[in-house]
Amino acid sequence: MELTFHKYQGTGNDFVMIDDRTEAVDLRNLDLVRKLCDRKFGIGADGLIVIRNHADFDFEMIYFNADGSQSMCGNGARCAVAFSSYLGMINGKTRFLAIDGPHEAVLTGDQVELLMGDVKEISPKANDFFVNTGSPHHIRFVDKAKEYPVFEEGKAIRNDIDYAPGGTNVNFVESVSQMRFL
Repeated sequence: MELTFHKYQGTGNDFVMIDDRTEAVDLRNLDLVRKLCDRKFGIGADGLIVIRNHADFDFEMIYFNADGSQSMCGNGARCAVAFSSYLGMINGKTRFLAIDGPHEAVLTGDQVELLMGDVKEISPKANDFFVNTGSPHHIRFVDKAKEYPVFEEGKAIRNDIDYAPGGTNVNFVESVSQMRFL
């Protein structure tokens, strides 16, 4: 199988981008998603973004996390807008479809402003919080993020039975109690 792809990054997240306006990619092939995103044996990416035509929108963004699960990704959506502009599908303003519904964005130069959906609820979860921004996020405040076991704790939270079967994004936030100005 031969695939043409592009690689984009948005605020540190990187994505494999595929122009699939011909609908040649089998979106049920999650092994392919995982292989493309594998950092040792594939292209390597945080996710795969497939761009397709849509009758009611400028384009449809189909986003897969590296593990094959699907969700909305804000940084990925910004990259999808830039990629769709590169493909000539949009010019400046756009309205596109993602897994969580319609979105609007404006592209000015290389800057993408994305209108995300409103967060309707923040739920306490033990000493942490849960919020759905179009994709689920578990948020934990920590004292010293650099010293915190982010990988181990993140993996445990992501795969917690409460978030089965799809898991959740995990964010560790370090509180800043003092601001220093130069």
